[in-house]
Amino acid sequence: MDLNSASTVVLQVLTQATSQDTAVLKPAEEQLKQWETQPGFYSVLLNIFTNHTLDINVRWLAVLYFKNGIDRYWRRVAPHALSEEEKSTLRAGLITNFNEPVNQIATQIAVLIAKVARLDCPRQWPELIPTLIESVKVQDDLRQHRALLTFYHVTKTLASKRLAADRKLFYDLASGIYNFACSLWNHHTDTFLQHVSSGGEAAVLSSLERTLLSLKVLRKLTVNGFVEPHKNMEVMGFLHGIFDRLKQFLECSRNIGTDNVCRDRLEKTIILFTKVLLDFLDQHPFSFTPLIQRSLEFSVSYVFTEVGEGVTFERFIVQCMNLIKMIVKNYAYKPSKNFEDSSPETLEAHKIKMAFFTYPTLTEICRRLVSHYFLLTEEELTMWEEDPEGFTVEETGGDSWKYSLRPCTEVLFIDIFHEYNQTLTPVLLEMMQTLQGPTNVEDMNALLIKDAVYNAVGLAAYELFDSVDFDQWFKNQLLPELQVIHNRYKPLRRRVIWLIGQWISVKFKSDLRPMLYEAICNLLQDQDLVVRIETATTLKLTVDDFEFRTDQFLPYLETMFTLLFQLLQQVTECDTKMHVLHVLSCVIERVNIQIRPYVGCLVQYLPLLWKQSEEHNMLRCAILTTLIHLVQGLGADSKNLYPFLLPVIQLSTDVSQPPHVYLLEDGLELWLVTLENSPCVTPELLRIFQNMSPLLELSSENLRTCFKIINGYIFLSSTEFLQTYAVGLCQSFCELLKEITTEGQVQVLKVVENALKVNPVLGPQMFQPILPCVFRGIIEGERYPVVMSTYLGVMGRVLLQNTSFFSSLLNEMAHKFNQEMDQLLGNMIEMWVDRMDNITQPERRKLSALALLSLLPSDNSVIQDKFCGIINISVEGLHDVMTEDPETGTYKDCMLMSHLEEPKVTEDEEPPTEQDKRKKMLNVVCSSFAVIE
Repeated sequence: MDLNSASTVVLQVLTQATSQDTAVLKPAEEQLKQWETQPGFYSVLLNIFTNHTLDINVRWLAVLYFKNGIDRYWRRVAPHALSEEEKSTLRAGLITNFNEPVNQIATQIAVLIAKVARLDCPRQWPELIPTLIESVKVQDDLRQHRALLTFYHVTKTLASKRLAADRKLFYDLASGIYNFACSLWNHHTDTFLQHVSSGGEAAVLSSLERTLLSLKVLRKLTVNGFVEPHKNMEVMGFLHGIFDRLKQFLECSRNIGTDNVCRDRLEKTIILFTKVLLDFLDQHPFSFTPLIQRSLEFSVSYVFTEVGEGVTFERFIVQCMNLIKMIVKNYAYKPSKNFEDSSPETLEAHKIKMAFFTYPTLTEICRRLVSHYFLLTEEELTMWEEDPEGFTVEETGGDSWKYSLRPCTEVLFIDIFHEYNQTLTPVLLEMMQTLQGPTNVEDMNALLIKDAVYNAVGLAAYELFDSVDFDQWFKNQLLPELQVIHNRYKPLRRRVIWLIGQWISVKFKSDLRPMLYEAICNLLQDQDLVVRIETATTLKLTVDDFEFRTDQFLPYLETMFTLLFQLLQQVTECDTKMHVLHVLSCVIERVNIQIRPYVGCLVQYLPLLWKQSEEHNMLRCAILTTLIHLVQGLGADSKNLYPFLLPVIQLSTDVSQPPHVYLLEDGLELWLVTLENSPCVTPELLRIFQNMSPLLELSSENLRTCFKIINGYIFLSSTEFLQTYAVGLCQSFCELLKEITTEGQVQVLKVVENALKVNPVLGPQMFQPILPCVFRGIIEGERYPVVMSTYLGVMGRVLLQNTSFFSSLLNEMAHKFNQEMDQLLGNMIEMWVDRMDNITQPERRKLSALALLSLLPSDNSVIQDKFCGIINISVEGLHDVMTEDPETGTYKDCMLMSHLEEPKVTEDEEPPTEQDKRKKMLNVVCSSFAVIE
């Protein structure tokens, strides 16, 4: 591509590619795609995006095409790779001038230079780093900033490489430029501090931007550039100096307004300081040991004393708490139970920790966390009043939850309390003791303090197991507090029911549960929505608990279910509806068939909720989960739900519909339980099997459920199902068997075996294309025992239940093997007898024995020759299935079943599904057939 003639043409097409008119845009994009592999195209793009007189949008697009081209064509082995000559020219052109005036384009150029550096630096591009170092020294502000920006992106990219050779190159680079990077950062930092006291806002912002970029470079070099950084004086000097710099920057915040760009950049720089320490601690815990004392002193003083007043901000406090937490929890700092087995580095770090965390320090941290950071803020209380559902979502882990202060303080409290529980348990017990009895509803501060202490007791439940008589506390203190209905007391009502939920699986007598259920019924009628939602959460924890007893719960079931349904209708947020649905699902799952009298209202409401949630796939997932438990609870009565249920299954499992990405797994589970609980097949239920063929083609992790669904149809209505779908299903199975795993092959063959078992006449005909593969596997001695066992099970069904079909199959295989039928039959019997030990299931061993015994009445000499082998394995099979009757002392076949036998179902067991009943009846029939044979 000639540069002079091509530049005009490419520029014109790029201009067209920025058009909003698709008639102009599409052809331009096609043309650019064709040029991607043309020699010289990227040189033209370089000329265009470095020409500052051209339209910004055109230059932006040229940068993007250049950047994408690096990913596709820069590597030597790539198809249509760029020539070495062109790449050399491009590398030189990229670092000729760092004077891009547009910030967004400058960032993209820095990123694409870093992409090239990842592939070529330093071997093919040794001049890159020296050029960047020289460029960041110039006095021109724009050039200096752009070079520093590029320096950062190059360092970041090179630091991310993980191969040993690449790591070695980065270590060498870091050692060579670390001193310069430190000097650069100190220079820009000192300049910023001078400007804060004397310069204008523009000068402050400019110097702060450079400080931030140079610190980003140092972060990558410090964390990723050294194997043993504690042996490098410059690295440790920089890290020790961070604390003094942090103090200076925090003090600067007093002189910078709270609502401007400078403030934002300043806070980002302060946070970056803490990230350096956190990353270094994470990557080099033992190198961090000399910094433990200073880090703890600094963090604790700014977070838990008056030192931080007026200068700290939420994100900084979060970072300091994370630093404390990482030091407290760090596995490298925890000695073994036998101190002699611990390394000297571990013992040294542990000693520093123990020296710092004295009783006064721990006590102050604990009290400050509870009495200051755990208190509900004015902002939170306002949100409670104005947006109660938003408040509950934030409290239970909304999108911003993990980055906010409250969860961070709670996690720090849990970690410190766990590590130093012997010291802190008396402190928390003392705080509990001072709050006995009711609290004046007019004293809001006292109410919030009690809320905070109760929060701490809930978080430390496992640690307080031996120190708190929770049952007495529940009866004497907590239960009366739940009965205080004053509006100002609602924070405590919510906190107390939450607290009970935290202790329910830790220490709570079963005899007290009826009292709790009574309280839950009352709180689900509370005037405050937040209290009702929190109560629903505790109800879920209660029914999920190991010691849950259905008999205790049933007297309250109707009331609770009705109130939960009303709550579901009242809430409007998607997240809250999902939460309440989840609670309802848990209740339905635990009480099972006992739910049947009470689900009418929910059954009527779910279709409306499904329609309203068309744009909310996660809510629809929650509805599917609820439907799964509903169907299981309703059993055969779930057939009444089919007008709603079957279209839901149809949509959720249709891979041509976009929502299937979210709904497929739960949709398949719902489909399966619907089949398992269906009393009979309906045309609509049969019709949705049309979705199965594309699902089998996916070969995804849901394949096992798909096989269960296919089996469900076979057990439900084998004749109609096989007549309608067996041909297509057989084709899908043949394709699957070519590429599926051994386990998958077994699943396919089990479906075939079930079809033969349920329908011995139609089954072999419908799956005839698969049976030669099974026959061949037996003759050739399939090497995987589990597959061979399944082969023999399938062939045993054919031989025992459809002799004429077996004869035709034997004839067909004799032609394929070019052998006499008798010879082939003899080979099969011989392999069958030889591999009988591959079969581990008693019922399948019995089936094989009966199948081979069915051949003995024949006067065929080949079969007579195998008489001893057949009798031998038959006797072995007989021993496997015979058990002594304790009443008569005689032996009987333990696998013989009577339709009069009804298994006893205990309270904890689920009642048999309709499919369980169908399987049992089928086993009775097969058992009777075996006796007749």
